[in-house]
Amino acid sequence: MRKKNRRPIGRKIVLKLPDLDHAKAAVLNSLSSPHSRRNYKYAMEQFIDWYCSEPRLALNRTVVLRFRLHLESLGLAAGTVNQRLAAVRRLAYEAADSGLLSPELAAGIRRVKGAKQLGARTGNWLTQEQARLLLEKADGDSLRSARDLAMISVLVGCGLRRAELSALTVENLQIRQGHWAIVDLVGKGNHVRTVPMPVWVKDAVDHWRSLAKVTSGRVFRAVSRHGTPWGTGISENVIWYVVRRVAARMQMDSLAPHDLRRTCAKLCHVNGGELEQIQFLLGHVSVLTTERYLGCKQNLEKPVNDRFGCLFHRQSVGSR
Repeated sequence: MRKKNRRPIGRKIVLKLPDLDHAKAAVLNSLSSPHSRRNYKYAMEQFIDWYCSEPRLALNRTVVLRFRLHLESLGLAAGTVNQRLAAVRRLAYEAADSGLLSPELAAGIRRVKGAKQLGARTGNWLTQEQARLLLEKADGDSLRSARDLAMISVLVGCGLRRAELSALTVENLQIRQGHWAIVDLVGKGNHVRTVPMPVWVKDAVDHWRSLAKVTSGRVFRAVSRHGTPWGTGISENVIWYVVRRVAARMQMDSLAPHDLRRTCAKLCHVNGGELEQIQFLLGHVSVLTTERYLGCKQNLEKPVNDRFGCLFHRQSVGSR
């Protein structure tokens, strides 16, 4: 019997929009974090729009290098450029695993180096007096002011992320070991932790809840232009605008909600808080992340190893 001639199956080197959409969907389905899915989706769509804007010979290392130059020309920070390139590499991996892209081209894309990051962007911190002034600027007689004060109090006093503050529920507020705490808080990477809540933060939250009559569900709600609460929660963007609006009253245009999380860590540290306990408070997997939040610098004027005094004094030769 005559055998049929079978041509070897060759993978593509040029991907069209349907192939790219298929690979993008595969990447998004492999991610469990909503935050990661949102960031990867934006980065992949940016690359797909750029890639399809003009005819290209192949999706290869050279093309990705040109995309990196395009990102750098936009004036993006090195960390942002590297995050977008990571999404493109993931897109190429999924395309190769699905049989849409040549493995050799995917391996070449993997070798594309990211942008060089000189130093580290540490963000902003507020001093204790600045944090107190920020809370004073948020205070007021309206329902919206009560909500804003409570939100900023939780950000500064408990160090929550925007997503964690948005998802905070009344059921999370419980007493543990004689102290109010936010219990079973689901944070980044689905890590669960318990966050102590200072008394002054709890008072601000209770004042808002009393005025808005919030007894269950999400703690923070939208406030209408007529000064009445509505809806079942708030988005992360609302938190962003609240912080920026209150910070503008202090003439601080660059303050972001995450800066208040850094401020919480810094104030804990300068007031004698242990590094390990601050790590638990913020929910960091690595203590190195906590150190970056603190902006730790070595103090040579008052070094820590001078604190335990002299342990040994060498005697002179004549006294032996």
